[in-house]
Amino acid sequence: MTFQFKLQATDSGTSARRGEWHTPHGVIQTPAFMPVGTLGTVKGLLPDQLRDIGTQMVLANTYHLALRPGSEIVRDLGGLHRFMDWEGPILTDSGGFQIFSLAKLRSMDNEKAVFRSHIDGSLLELSPERAIQIQEDLGADCIMCLDECPPADDMEEKICAAVDRTTLWAARCQEAQTRSDQALFGIVQGGVSEAMRTRSAEGLLPLEFPGYAVGGLSVGEPPAQMYKTLDVTTPLLPAEKPRYLMGVGKPEDIIEAVCRGIDLFDCVMPTRNGRNAMAFTSTGPVKLRNAVHRTDESSLDPECSCIACTRYSRAYLRHLFVAREMLGPILVSLHNLAFYQQLVRGLQAAVESGTVLQFREEQFAKWGHVAVSV
Repeated sequence: MTFQFKLQATDSGTSARRGEWHTPHGVIQTPAFMPVGTLGTVKGLLPDQLRDIGTQMVLANTYHLALRPGSEIVRDLGGLHRFMDWEGPILTDSGGFQIFSLAKLRSMDNEKAVFRSHIDGSLLELSPERAIQIQEDLGADCIMCLDECPPADDMEEKICAAVDRTTLWAARCQEAQTRSDQALFGIVQGGVSEAMRTRSAEGLLPLEFPGYAVGGLSVGEPPAQMYKTLDVTTPLLPAEKPRYLMGVGKPEDIIEAVCRGIDLFDCVMPTRNGRNAMAFTSTGPVKLRNAVHRTDESSLDPECSCIACTRYSRAYLRHLFVAREMLGPILVSLHNLAFYQQLVRGLQAAVESGTVLQFREEQFAKWGHVAVSV
């Protein structure tokens, strides 16, 4: 069997799960965090560096790779794994998030979305069938149905229309799929409405996808509302299949989502913040441009074993950013991803030992963060 999800442990005090997801390019221990490599690269970092910090799986993007270099080029050069020199599992987003984020550059109906390229103004048509074709060209292990992600503050009738379109497109994606070595995930939409989330799940479950994603969160709603939506949504999804929360998030969001039964995560935050001199650490965020670090000989995070923390001081890291040297963003991006990998490994161990609530309490106390009740 090419894909298989095995539950290894559950936590009695929460809905947290510890699993193994078998894919063609390796086994993923869950909960797991996927660094974002939108254009076939995690910005500034080599694949070996990602492997060294414990990265298991990376994410790339259908829309962006279709624009450049083009999925056919990637296919003809041996597929995305070979193209980007990443031997482990890859997940590709369908382009559905760009329907939300690039709304001013696209038109859409039930047939397809049409984008005007942000690069050169050319048109890109993205139908469910085309989204699958692109992802089959790229050759990722896990591919996503094309979906419509509505804004958090949309009217319920518009959210309902997005849910129904997402369900319609999911069926068309499934029909268009020709490769058996790619796991196609359905995406549950519905904003923060319990009724719409239920409607979306009920429309997708009969299609029996090998995994399900929760989309349309972390798009402007307050964190407490996101957690409440997960409280409603994850129990609707099959326990024997992986659950992926798209585009989330902050370290505390990951802990809260794991407590609510989520297995997979991705977010640009570790690398985007790293490029802008903000580090996640065991005692909370550190803004390296602040003058307090100008002569600080201490390591960025004494609880981290990455090269940024074991070989360089906060003073040196700050100097790199002030001097606009590219090594600064590289080192802090690497550290932030190492921090996220260490966080999910800690969550894995906490599920195995049945101490997830204790783990959450201890982490939040270090960060000065107030927990939301599970």
